[in-house]
Amino acid sequence: MTAATAPGLIGELLLSREQIRADDLNAALRFQAEQGGRIGAVLLRMGAITAERLYAALSEQLGMGWLRFDELDEAAMRSALQELGGRATQLLRLGVLPWRDEAGWQLASADPLEAEVREFAQAQPELRAARWWLVAPDDAQRWTQRLQQGDLAMQALDERALREMAEDAPVIAWVNNLIAQAVESRASDIHLEPGEREFEVRLRIDGQLHTRLALGMDRYPAVASRIKLIAGVDIAERRLPQDGRISTRAAGAEMDVRVSSIPAVYGESIVMRLLPKKRADLTLERLGLRPSQLRQFKRWLGLANGLVLVTGPTGAGKSTTLYSALAATNDQTRKILTVEDPVEFRLPQVIQVQAQPEIGYTFARALRAFLRHDPDIIMVGEIRDRETAEIAIQSALTGHLVLATLHTNDAPSAVTRLVDMGVEPFLVGASLRAVMAQRLVRRLCEACAAPTDETPTLGDAELALAIADARGEEGGGDLPRWRRHVGCPACQNTGFKGRVGIYEMLDVGSEMQHAIAREVGLPELVAMARQTGYRSLAQEGALKVVQGATTLDEVLRAVGTAES
Repeated sequence: MTAATAPGLIGELLLSREQIRADDLNAALRFQAEQGGRIGAVLLRMGAITAERLYAALSEQLGMGWLRFDELDEAAMRSALQELGGRATQLLRLGVLPWRDEAGWQLASADPLEAEVREFAQAQPELRAARWWLVAPDDAQRWTQRLQQGDLAMQALDERALREMAEDAPVIAWVNNLIAQAVESRASDIHLEPGEREFEVRLRIDGQLHTRLALGMDRYPAVASRIKLIAGVDIAERRLPQDGRISTRAAGAEMDVRVSSIPAVYGESIVMRLLPKKRADLTLERLGLRPSQLRQFKRWLGLANGLVLVTGPTGAGKSTTLYSALAATNDQTRKILTVEDPVEFRLPQVIQVQAQPEIGYTFARALRAFLRHDPDIIMVGEIRDRETAEIAIQSALTGHLVLATLHTNDAPSAVTRLVDMGVEPFLVGASLRAVMAQRLVRRLCEACAAPTDETPTLGDAELALAIADARGEEGGGDLPRWRRHVGCPACQNTGFKGRVGIYEMLDVGSEMQHAIAREVGLPELVAMARQTGYRSLAQEGALKVVQGATTLDEVLRAVGTAES
């Protein structure tokens, strides 16, 4: 990495910009004093800053231009390398990218001040007066690899060789920088997907996957081994799925990273789920519930007993809802126990248990043990089978408030799902108090969203209902507020930034409980619910469109066109 000739200056510049924390800088300086190296390299290796932010600061400090990957001209570089002849190999070995334009020779490097790089350039007459540019290490490696036309297949490597590769300093820095970049981009997951010639890195941001870069497969064994090493799994095992966990600091935040690898045709596919250890947004008020829904949900959480379900597909935000609910009910007067697989966030003064099916410690077995620990509130990460459902219902009927998730498309379907699992309808009716189905839709970027005169194709009745609901929530106002997505640097040109929940609330009163016990059909349950103010997910999504929070296409994507 490049740094100033006085090592502390770049750190002070980054600190003044509030791009690193003081304790990170102090830790980096201590490491530098013991191990040497440039302070920028140390900060990057620690994951305290992303390469993009570091090189933006270095560009300012050193007075050098900074070039991104796609700003370099491949044809010009290949022409320059051909002109340099045999010296081109050494230049690429040093990570220096040459080209020539009307202004003369140009050289780009991740470390233009490195002694060997400068000495070699000064020894070449035509390069002595070259203008130097900064390029991030990863971009330099990608271009070097492409220009060398390397096409190495993955090799069968023993554990010792893999460990040596995983402990190589550039690999450590690359992986830490990848995690830091993902955290800074608000990504929830990092996907590393091997192919025949290249592996892709994709980030899931606001529920959508975005390809960040593609690198040659010859680098993949080192990257995969590094991730597996720090995740605490067997780096030599590539034939079986493995799961691990990393606790790290990235971009100034303490993170838990869940790592999963599965064998694929061209190598192991790896997914890293990013979970901040501290979540300031675990409050009911930040879920996006409408005021009337928030009051209703709080009433459910105040129940002395019964089963409250949160439903939706994977990635719909169910865990965040339940964690927020537990945080809201945790007044230190009630005993709260959870069984999860996995435990995603640590909650203070809550006993959280990790299910381990591989040793027989299932959700059902944990729930049985919970009943001997005098709980007031029990949270079940997911009801997956009849046994778990029956014990959760038994707990709800014996004086406990049970919160759980279930995979269904909408709230009323939770009833039929439990019955399909084999639970007696009269038990479902007796225990079930409420169901909330939810989805997450991308929120329009406030920096670039633009008004539009084009009215979304909502039916007259749905449009009138959504406008009426919106006016009721906002006390009138200028509605409808139609907006469209545009795209800008703030939202990475997607037009959306962040997500907002849409929620379908089903209050299971005594009349509906009797209907469930009588095994009435789903259409009749929905009709009964509508008489008490029930709104479907599509109707709730239409309300968000009327309010200008999102677009109709985004709602249709989230809730499905069939329901809409």
